[in-house]
Amino acid sequence: MTEKLSDATRGPLLDPLFQAGWAMVDGRDAICKTYKFANFVDAFAWMTKVAIWAEKWNHNPEWSNVYNKVEVVLTTHDVDGISALDAKLARKMDALAE
Repeated sequence: MTEKLSDATRGPLLDPLFQAGWAMVDGRDAICKTYKFANFVDAFAWMTKVAIWAEKWNHNPEWSNVYNKVEVVLTTHDVDGISALDAKLARKMDALAE
């Protein structure tokens, strides 16, 4: 079962994400990032790759796409906050965007 990150685990899991451009969402226990691609096709291709991993891990991002930008919010609804699964998916998203 996935658990909400404790104070002790937040730093080690989230600090590298913050250095990579992720940020906390105001008023929520969630992280967010905006990805920018060369065009719509590249953005949608990335979303497709992420969707396969998200489905595999049973974790779905909140996201929106307008042309070459994808805005992402990650939180684990089952625990009402950020879990290790959010950090895992964020790292995968960053790797797939490279």
